[in-house]
Amino acid sequence: MTLYDELVARGLIAQVTDEPEIRDLINNGKATFYIGFDCTADSLTAGHFMALTLMKRMQMAGNKPIALIGGGTTMIGDPSGRTDMRKMLTREEIDHNAQCFKRQMERFIDFSDGKALMLNNADWLLNLNYVKLLREVGACFSVNNMLRAECYKQRMEKGLSFLEFNYMIMQSYDFYHMFQEYGCNMQCGGDDQWSNMLGGTELIRRKLGKDAYALTITLLTDSQGKKMGKTAGNAVWLDPNKTSPFEFYQYWRNVGDADVLKCIRMLTFLPLEQIDEMDHWEGEQLNKAKEILAYELTSLVHGKEEAEKAQQTARSLFSGAADHENMPCTTLDAALVKDGKVGLLAAMVAAKLCGSNREARQLVQQGGVLVDGEKVTDPTTGLDAAKLQSEGIVIKKGKKTYHKVQL
Repeated sequence: MTLYDELVARGLIAQVTDEPEIRDLINNGKATFYIGFDCTADSLTAGHFMALTLMKRMQMAGNKPIALIGGGTTMIGDPSGRTDMRKMLTREEIDHNAQCFKRQMERFIDFSDGKALMLNNADWLLNLNYVKLLREVGACFSVNNMLRAECYKQRMEKGLSFLEFNYMIMQSYDFYHMFQEYGCNMQCGGDDQWSNMLGGTELIRRKLGKDAYALTITLLTDSQGKKMGKTAGNAVWLDPNKTSPFEFYQYWRNVGDADVLKCIRMLTFLPLEQIDEMDHWEGEQLNKAKEILAYELTSLVHGKEEAEKAQQTARSLFSGAADHENMPCTTLDAALVKDGKVGLLAAMVAAKLCGSNREARQLVQQGGVLVDGEKVTDPTTGLDAAKLQSEGIVIKKGKKTYHKVQL
């Protein structure tokens, strides 16, 4: 099976500009391709995971990846899929986030000996002369076509700023610049980026009279159509200090029955023949499939040792023999202690099990909280400070979320 056929079989390819040419490029290791990552946070998320694994698959087949850090485009903000404007970050914040991205990408991509490049579009975008840019590339963009672009539709309803309207031109210029300077002949990205990516291919064709190509990958969503990698309104981060290896493992261990095989097919590097054998699994076998998914992805992001620890902890918790050593843990501020107790609601908020006292209170009253294995329905419950200090206390939220708190 060729690489292109494998990407299709895994359900990864959403749209391509020129299938025969792209098939030839990536199957024969002739693609120099880029994926852009805007630095809106200090860690990549599970939402970036598919892009990173695509880069890894294509590099393994001899193609050359360019990981483009969006130090420049982050200063504008991508409106794709947004109903509101992104937070404006300072140059210092963006530079810090870019450094964090680099360290995480190196777990997936081999940058040694020129096998891949890591570039930052701040190096060329921030030095552009505005009038010169308008004269050089502005005539290549139709405002009518831009307003029809999918990436702007949601923002048009509430108001699209002129700042964000420029994002398509900036992203297109990235491709144009790297095509000339680094021989980059293909752009890859999520299928929500299709309009922006077409802008780049058209700019290269009109300005240089040459062909460049675009390939979008299917956004990973659950069976209800929600983006994977989100939980309780928060992102699942690749940084172990923001989402622990155990929490990362548990996220994938808890995906829905309808989604587990899709995730295995799209995200892991297990052979398709092995995955095909799982297609008929049901019942308890699906739980085994979820363990496989969680282990494989945790191993990719955090290493085999952390994946084994997370799996061992998860199994012990579900068997009733809690393994506290590798469980996510929060050290509470001593200022929370009053009369030898720490309020349960305050502990839950501090451990980020809930976003507010109100949310925690509601969860407790509904019977969704266990403290050291005992159901608690009184929101005024206090946790014993002496026990918190000596051994810690385990709070269980819902059916599958465990968290240890201590002083």
